[in-house]
Amino acid sequence: MTATLETPAVTPPDAAVPHYRMFIDGQWIDTSTRYELVNPATEELVATAAKGDIEHAEAAVAAARRTYEEGVWRHTTPEERAAVFEAVADAIERRADELTTIGTREGGAPYLLSMALNAGQPVSNLRYFANLVRSYQFETPGPLAGPILMGGVIRREPLGVCAAIVPWNFPLSLAIWKVVPAMAAGNSVVLKTDEKTPIGALEFARELQAAGLPDGVFNVVTGDGEVVGEYLATHPAVRKVAFTGSTEVGKLVSEAASRSNLKRVTLELGGKGANVVLDDADMQMAVDGAIWAFLMHAGQACESGTRLLLPATIHDRFVQRLIERLETVKIGDPLDPSTNIGPLISARQRDRVLAYIEGAKQDGATVAHGGGVPEGFDTGFWVEPTVLTDVTNDMEVAREEVFGPVLCVLKYDTVDEAIAIANDSEYGLAAGVWSTDLDRAMEVARRLEAGSVWINDWHMAHQDYPFGGYKQSGSGRELGPHALDEYTEAKSVQYSLQSDITKRAFALVLPTPAPAWND
Repeated sequence: MTATLETPAVTPPDAAVPHYRMFIDGQWIDTSTRYELVNPATEELVATAAKGDIEHAEAAVAAARRTYEEGVWRHTTPEERAAVFEAVADAIERRADELTTIGTREGGAPYLLSMALNAGQPVSNLRYFANLVRSYQFETPGPLAGPILMGGVIRREPLGVCAAIVPWNFPLSLAIWKVVPAMAAGNSVVLKTDEKTPIGALEFARELQAAGLPDGVFNVVTGDGEVVGEYLATHPAVRKVAFTGSTEVGKLVSEAASRSNLKRVTLELGGKGANVVLDDADMQMAVDGAIWAFLMHAGQACESGTRLLLPATIHDRFVQRLIERLETVKIGDPLDPSTNIGPLISARQRDRVLAYIEGAKQDGATVAHGGGVPEGFDTGFWVEPTVLTDVTNDMEVAREEVFGPVLCVLKYDTVDEAIAIANDSEYGLAAGVWSTDLDRAMEVARRLEAGSVWINDWHMAHQDYPFGGYKQSGSGRELGPHALDEYTEAKSVQYSLQSDITKRAFALVLPTPAPAWND
């Protein structure tokens, strides 16, 4: 591993194809091997990035552990931590267009969506956590209790070294969901980026460094998940790992974490969101909402609404309007602000999605719209928005996470049947209800087994509300007023207020009277 303090994050900064380094202990680390980062819309080389290995993960953990033990960050005040987060928010706001373009070229999200994911949401989340750390109760008085009158305090103390592992679909936003509350609580952090989309996290590291974050408190390691990710999950010095990704990999992370030191784990995993339209829904709003639910970022979101449950009485009319509305959706250059749908992340993902569509046809589903690569899109990794009808809930396409622009439409006759279909899934990340009767929608929402249920909307992962899944969609929660609880330990400190009674309690195990002291 080589590094110098003078080594910049990107070299050369004005090159046609920039090269990004890792960030470990305040230094920008390069390697002899590197990733080639490809624009999924054009297949052109966007940048290269250092490819980390176990030695880099070990160096990052060592730096994080040292800074935690030295207390250079955990002994700062909440106001000092908040000031760093707000400075980074200001920097991201100033660089919004640049970071949006980077995110679009790196991950393929259409420009306006990328603006939200790489500027709007990060800025809002940073400011939210800055305010949260200011108000968070790191120490509160405990109750008076008996029979021996006692008092005390309840403290929330940082865990130590925390690891965060993020996927390629929302790399900067999901990194902030993990990294910032961890650091707000006083922990030191190692972030493992996805191999395909490391740039946003490395730019985030640049801004944290510029804001004065002490060296070693935050570290970014690139590298393969089965190498660097597994190493962090099993490292005995890591006290917490937060992971977003597939359920299959999440199980491996949980297993690895339990093998090492029973470290805490937060898992935000796969989904197969059930989107329930009731017969009194505003049809046009529900049609647009159903499209938004399954097509945002070309369906590459774990909380997407990919199972659309329609009453049999309105099924045909709803599907017809859905298809008519999809005809107005623009597929094209993600850098064009008028584009609605961009590409998938890779050729492998495109082929995987197309295979699911073919499997659904073989199982008896009907392709009512789309179903292949859009005409004229021979370069890049594209799949048409696809609507499958005649789907039953036992089909593979209805049970597994496709992670692409594919919508399964299922009929139901009664609300009870709709709820049964919705809950008949190993996943439980998100669900939705569409109705003009809020009381009726709330009753359905209460019966749906999902960590987030949206009424007359979708994808509202608002920072004031906890986000996470039921069942095999994960464990633990991110965001919300208790986000810092996930990165702290509760400690009770208790003291006696009646020494005479305390002495009598001692007599239960000690002879009385106590011998005299001969000082």
